[in-house]
Amino acid sequence: MKLAPLFYGITTGLLVGASTVLMTTPKSGMEVRSSLKSSSNDFRDKLLDIKLQLADVKSSINNLTNSSKEVIPSAIEDIKSSLAQWKNETAPIQALLQAEISSIQEAMAELEKKLPKKKEVAV
Repeated sequence: MKLAPLFYGITTGLLVGASTVLMTTPKSGMEVRSSLKSSSNDFRDKLLDIKLQLADVKSSINNLTNSSKEVIPSAIEDIKSSLAQWKNETAPIQALLQAEISSIQEAMAELEKKLPKKKEVAV
């Protein structure tokens, strides 16, 4: 599809529409110019506000990035050391529990040997 005819059509439509609005407006030329000037000033002020807000957002992102580069590695190291300490503290308890489970299983096996076997009833 060729874009040139579309572009010419849109431009022509905009020019015809703008001239029609200017010719049929109930305001005088001076009022229209002052209104356009006021609108352009408001638009410029809003763009400036947006620009300042974007600069603030960019600054906040940079600060967050810099602080996260410092905080995250130390937090990871703290978590690793806490996990290692927890493993060291729970290792003896885990071994004790494993030994108790083994002794319970052995006791159950001995009880099963001592109990008389049930005779199966033929159906």
